[in-house]
Amino acid sequence: MTPLTGTKKEKAGILVAYFLIYVVWGSTYYFIGVALSGLPPFLLGAIRFSTAGLLLLAWCFYRNEPVLRKSLIKKSAISGIVLLFVDMAVVMLAQQYVSSSLVAIVASSTALWIWVLDVPRWKISFRTPAIIVGSICGFLGVAMLYIEQFSLDTPAQPHREYGILLLIFGCISWALGTLYTKYHASGEEETNAFAGSAWQMLFASAMFWTVALFRGEITRTDLHAVPPAAWQALLYLIVFGSVFAYSAYIWLLKVRPATEVATHAYVNPFVAVFIGVTFGKENVTGIQIAGLIIILLSIFLINKRNVSHKKEKQ
Repeated sequence: MTPLTGTKKEKAGILVAYFLIYVVWGSTYYFIGVALSGLPPFLLGAIRFSTAGLLLLAWCFYRNEPVLRKSLIKKSAISGIVLLFVDMAVVMLAQQYVSSSLVAIVASSTALWIWVLDVPRWKISFRTPAIIVGSICGFLGVAMLYIEQFSLDTPAQPHREYGILLLIFGCISWALGTLYTKYHASGEEETNAFAGSAWQMLFASAMFWTVALFRGEITRTDLHAVPPAAWQALLYLIVFGSVFAYSAYIWLLKVRPATEVATHAYVNPFVAVFIGVTFGKENVTGIQIAGLIIILLSIFLINKRNVSHKKEKQ
């Protein structure tokens, strides 16, 4: 990890932000599954992100932040749709085929996709054969999970491999959105990270509302019949998953290296698997654990090799 610099308050803020994206974000996989027990996926996303976006925007207005800048809104629209809408939509759709634990395990490959798609850093990221081999091993871990789901198809739950394909697509979208946010942020966005987060969530929610309306989720959902547990999970996702954790993620991208921020993929799956197994009574197979270890080990080795190379140059 790049050494922390700045005042004690700034260092503390960075540590709190990392806790939010490491631990709190890892827990959201389980709570998404709970919320989906009473709400359809796109309506869930619509309510979650419109509420969180409005709350965060109101807070920015209260702090007199310049939230109505054209450039801020335009770039937030792009990153919100690519980073939030696409990824979260496929995560929720994938959980119709696979467990929240497996969703988190596959999502751990996001850091690998960031390495591969971060073209400006190719000369640095893939400077040695060891790094290239590490990346290949990571993707082999994902392939193991896909093959396992294909073999586990049953008449009661067919096409489980669709969940993996959806998640891979979501990981790519998240990586592209992360890199867009990192490299196309203006100085204005650097100082208004929370306002940018609010607009991203609002644009994502607009897409969720549109699809929910098109799919008929709004008209066929009886909100009075939604169980209390689903509403409680939705509240957790709004406050902790979106307002706090997502805002922390966007802010960290402004002050820390993108590949370092992506290391939340180390911790998220372990938190998700622990909660899924403990509270959701989900089953985690040996192949899934092996795939997770391979993916995370490859990311660790890649990061370690890059840090070593940086020290050698110094």
